[in-house]
Amino acid sequence: MSKAESKEATIRQLYTELNKLGSNGEYEKALKAANKILALDQNELEALQCKLVCLIQVSKFEEVLKFLDRTQPAHDCTFERAYCEYRLNQPEAAYKTIQNSGIKPLPSNLKELLAQILYRLERFEESFDLYKDIIKNTHDDYDDERTTNLSAVVANLCVEGTKKELPTLREDTYELTYNAGCALAGNQQFPEAEKKLRASEKMCREFLEEDGATEDDIMDEVAIIKVQLAYCLQMQGKSKEASVIYTDALKHKTNDHALTAVASNNLVVINKDQNVFDSKKKMKAATSEQAEHKLTSKQKKIIAFNNCLLAFFTNQADCHMLASRLGNSYQDMEFQSLLVRVSQLARDKKYKDGVDLLENYSKKQPTQELEVKFAIVQLQLLAGNRKAAVETLESLGEAKYRPGVVSALVTLYLGLDNKAAASSILKNAVEWYKKNKGTAGGDLTDMWRQAASFHLRGGESETAAKSLEELLKTNPTDMKILAQLVIAYAQFNPKKAQEASKKLPALDTLTTASEIDALEATNWMMIAKAVKKKIPASGKSDQSPSTPGSEKAKKLKKVTRKRKGKLPKNYDASSAPDPERWLPRYERTGYRKKRDRRVKEVIKGSQGTASGQADQYDMSKSYNQTRQSPATPAAHEVAPSGPAPRQLPRKSQHKKKKGKH
Repeated sequence: MSKAESKEATIRQLYTELNKLGSNGEYEKALKAANKILALDQNELEALQCKLVCLIQVSKFEEVLKFLDRTQPAHDCTFERAYCEYRLNQPEAAYKTIQNSGIKPLPSNLKELLAQILYRLERFEESFDLYKDIIKNTHDDYDDERTTNLSAVVANLCVEGTKKELPTLREDTYELTYNAGCALAGNQQFPEAEKKLRASEKMCREFLEEDGATEDDIMDEVAIIKVQLAYCLQMQGKSKEASVIYTDALKHKTNDHALTAVASNNLVVINKDQNVFDSKKKMKAATSEQAEHKLTSKQKKIIAFNNCLLAFFTNQADCHMLASRLGNSYQDMEFQSLLVRVSQLARDKKYKDGVDLLENYSKKQPTQELEVKFAIVQLQLLAGNRKAAVETLESLGEAKYRPGVVSALVTLYLGLDNKAAASSILKNAVEWYKKNKGTAGGDLTDMWRQAASFHLRGGESETAAKSLEELLKTNPTDMKILAQLVIAYAQFNPKKAQEASKKLPALDTLTTASEIDALEATNWMMIAKAVKKKIPASGKSDQSPSTPGSEKAKKLKKVTRKRKGKLPKNYDASSAPDPERWLPRYERTGYRKKRDRRVKEVIKGSQGTASGQADQYDMSKSYNQTRQSPATPAAHEVAPSGPAPRQLPRKSQHKKKKGKH
């Protein structure tokens, strides 16, 4: 046999072995067989294709890319290259590979891969259109998987708030029911989402138990449903139930790093400013590198923002760095990250630096001038600079006539004892809203009411009348406003007051006879003895025993005799009573306190010193008075209400034994 024949026989034998190993799923051994074939002949295209499949099956994606770059096979390997890039968390590179291939129209395998790549790139609308086309034109054993993927895309479109008309998909599997629950949660329909997720959990357990899965496998599959259920409970205010579910999911130690990150982040949100050390551990798990590739950009953004807030509340040194990184990574979070940095500066009492940062940002982003100015006002008030805060609010232009801004300005002006300026801002606001009735929206009832009462108290009845007129236009049936308007008119225009008073209801219509009788009969404001009994319909009334001349009075009248007071046995009527008889014995002038022999007498000055001077220089007296005086401030202030800080254990104090008397 020649060498060529021997080579062909060996290759034929290796192909037989390769086919057998591939059918049995022994891809490592099949890979060795394919390498032997390629070692004999590098142009064996079938062996090359088998090697690529074996490398993909054993998840050696980097080797596949190196092999393709090195060999450059004759047949097209766009699918294999794009799939490996997708599995290596490089969706952008995979998308470019398919786009640059020039294959048109795309075959079904590349279409499905492209739809999944678009989903990973969060281009959900394009992925939705592609999946609809695939499901419409493809019918095989993978229809359920495609429908499940389409429902996942629909759920994400609901989260983004798309305007597309979304189809109603079937819910006969636990995956489809789970995605339907996620879609409801994306539409803020949390109670309905909770019901769907509980149904999905039940279906999942039943399906896996019938399939013979272990309890650990069931817990792995159910974990994602339970975490989504906990989120719905948390958004409904049921934080305790949600916290228990999150904790159980983390205790199970699932291999899904994205699930661990979401549960850890949501637990940090529930903890708020409590359990800070536990929150630090949870945040470390939420920001791990393993979870980064599996989280959506929205999830990563929220976790990064919560990490900044946690660093701020725990007063960490890297708070500024984390906030700057957040602003650089996500443009829509630039203002929030700036507020975190400014808050940290305010905590350090660097108010001027915070104001400078906000003013620089306002120059770059003039559209957010109002929000920036409010933040600047807050810093100025924290610094105690009310005048600067007033100037900042006055510089808002027409925005200063908003009800909230007007209220703040009036409060600040009154705090500066400038009633004229407070009155002026209210007058200007009234005039501005009169001119801009069409553009000014919102309920301005409270502002008109406050402006009217303020001007009435200040004696500016004409200005108050203008506010009350505007208020009466919005509430024409409110008689209280009309009465106030009559009072205001009466101070400067009696004719108008008289005309307006005609619209007030008559007194007869305000009360009825039954209401008056009910008021007179009630005894909630009068003493029970002062309440008069109602006269019955017959006109006769029962006479009370106290009525003079009545029979009851005669029968019940009793003779009461005054008792003589008892006098002491040794009472002497001729001697004057002791003026101190009502005082306790120890406070009387003649009382002498028993001297304790154990206590040494204190020497109170030298001989010849006056008693007043001795008391003046007696330090023991002043010390005792200081201890007994309730007005003297204590050495340690009482802690305010709320949880007390942890204290060190007190040193043992030996109590002095009391002596026997």
